[in-house]
Amino acid sequence: MYDADLKGYFDSIPHSQLLACLRVRVVDRSVLKLIRMWLEAPVVERSAGQGGSSKWSRPKKGTPQGGVASPLLANLYLHWFDALFHGPQGPARRADVKLVRYADDFVALAKQMGSETIEFIESRLEEKFQLEINREKTRVVDLREERASLNFLGFTFRYDRDLKGRDRQYLNVFPSRKAVQREREKLHEMTNRHQCHKPIPVVIGELNRHLKGWMNYFSFGYPSSTYCEIERYVRDRLIQHLQRRSQRPYRRPQGEQWLQHLARLGLIRLSGTAHV
Repeated sequence: MYDADLKGYFDSIPHSQLLACLRVRVVDRSVLKLIRMWLEAPVVERSAGQGGSSKWSRPKKGTPQGGVASPLLANLYLHWFDALFHGPQGPARRADVKLVRYADDFVALAKQMGSETIEFIESRLEEKFQLEINREKTRVVDLREERASLNFLGFTFRYDRDLKGRDRQYLNVFPSRKAVQREREKLHEMTNRHQCHKPIPVVIGELNRHLKGWMNYFSFGYPSSTYCEIERYVRDRLIQHLQRRSQRPYRRPQGEQWLQHLARLGLIRLSGTAHV
């Protein structure tokens, strides 16, 4: 398995080359003009300190970081890499290599990752498409090796021992630690002291909508333990949020556990909903 990482998100690609790829798919000149204007919008850099002067420049390469159209342009541009990869001389036909790509993040899958396949990928990306590969983050992974794992699109892929003690392994797929940490940070933001002015039903409604989306994305594989972890975190954050809203300690009904009480207030459950 070849796990590739590209530097700078197309910072080295001339706008003329990006627009040439667009013209193959888009014939409306007004749309092309708008995209060109968006790509070449001036960038203002402010000097540090008070009273510092500002300077601006008009980029000739790359796409704006975080721009809503950047992933779409990445897909349009790398479509031609996909075509070469699956073409008559590409690894897909010559070595039965599978390519899985999402925007500029991709992995190549094969039983044996040969040097010819690696040379094909790197030479095409760096020479033909003028992209820069991050060598520090790009690697060849053999998941058959003990404790070897791959993080891709928020998931961790790893072979683990059979949970029932049988002499075999299974491909464990679960949310990566980085994805879980981002989710905890988001939930912390949604329940911090700046949200105290919101009624409890509103806060729980916002949490439910967010958790449903997160849960739907990570429902593939075996996320049960992660669901329990996130559920505990949400419970603790909501308890702290309830206690913070008033000078008097918040008291749940006598004999009712916190999970039961939060469920009665409308909070959804994550545990028990995972499926492969």
